[in-house]
Amino acid sequence: MRITVEDVKAALAAVIDPNTQKDLVSTRSIKNVKVDGDNIALDVELGYPAKSQFDLLRAAVVAKLQTLPGAGTITVNVTSNIISHTVQRGLKIMPNVKNIIAVASGKGGVGKSTTAVNLALALAAEGASVGVLDADIYGPSQPMMLGISGRPETTDGKTMEPMENHGLQVSSIGFMIDPDEPMVWRGPMVTQALQQLLEQTNWRDLDYLIVDMPPGTGDIQLTLSQKVPVTGAVIVTTPQDIALLDARKGLKMFEKVGIPILGVVENMSTHICSNCGHTEAIFGHGGGAKMCADFGVDFLGALPLTMAIREQTDSGKPTVVAEPDGAVAQIYKEIARKVAIKIADKAKDMSSKFPTIVVKND
Repeated sequence: MRITVEDVKAALAAVIDPNTQKDLVSTRSIKNVKVDGDNIALDVELGYPAKSQFDLLRAAVVAKLQTLPGAGTITVNVTSNIISHTVQRGLKIMPNVKNIIAVASGKGGVGKSTTAVNLALALAAEGASVGVLDADIYGPSQPMMLGISGRPETTDGKTMEPMENHGLQVSSIGFMIDPDEPMVWRGPMVTQALQQLLEQTNWRDLDYLIVDMPPGTGDIQLTLSQKVPVTGAVIVTTPQDIALLDARKGLKMFEKVGIPILGVVENMSTHICSNCGHTEAIFGHGGGAKMCADFGVDFLGALPLTMAIREQTDSGKPTVVAEPDGAVAQIYKEIARKVAIKIADKAKDMSSKFPTIVVKND
């Protein structure tokens, strides 16, 4: 009895992607199935970056196909194909940037920038092309966190090349000013500066641009939300009630301007003593999960409050690159995969497919 393409697809309908919890056939991840006698070859194409998961998925597919009677050599190629997804109504996606992810918080001091940089590094570690826009004009921290100094170069006097380290493309006002110089600017100037950083940086074929947003929900955040084509937002909070109060306001702001909430990250969830390893919920427990339940959004993960995270970020080597195989780096990578999967489930951006219609009066 010969094996057919339909036999292969029927078998793979039972293989569940552990990251999406969906089977590979219904998600249209199975491509280019070829059956030559008893030999089977196919591609598994994921819509999210998951380099660390390729071997696991390949093994699951091969194991399932080996159960087919008479199966011979099985060749499985696993890849990721990241595409552009929809943004707010009335805005078009940027050239060379497929998806923009805003990382925001209702208040400062909750570890938003640390989460943003590790999220970017985690996506890059999974095989994506990633950039970081440091949108916190008043307190730019990404240059220090990523260990980047110097000034960006320009080839035409109008645009600038992104700075780079740890495999990320980075743009920040912090590259333009003295570290001790305060930014005494009003809202409109800040908004203009941010748009220039975004639009006049020569981003090179980014799958994701992580925007480290300023804290709060004021005019700057609202203007950015209305003018920057954002694919989705990640809200960072800590467990205590006062932080959650502001985080809820940030979440509602994005909802009002039509930006989907990709999920909530609870930072400083538990304190781990560097001497004895004792774990204690010093900021309270379960606040982030309750907020997600109240608003019907995904809880992406909880990160501990440890001295190592702070030391690594201050030294310019955030956790995901300082300890890529460590427990905390794995949490960041799991969060990054969840964010990327949420984006992959969104509708594709079709704006480039439609012609521009111009009505003229004869």
